[in-house]
Amino acid sequence: MDSVEKQAPPQRLTLTVEEAGQMLGVSRSYAYELVRQGALPCMRLGRRIVIPVRALDALIDRVVAEATG
Repeated sequence: MDSVEKQAPPQRLTLTVEEAGQMLGVSRSYAYELVRQGALPCMRLGRRIVIPVRALDALIDRVVAEATG
């Protein structure tokens, strides 16, 4: 018998603003406010606003580095 290898689904490269807000522990409306302020990096895909996972990770790393000195 041939063995069928299951592949993990590909990792998503972007999150919705709501998903990013949930990951940060803030409300949906505050996440959109952060986008409007430019504090949460985003990009537009047509009419959708998405948050690149790499940008969110970099933001978190930068904030933690600033907080720890």
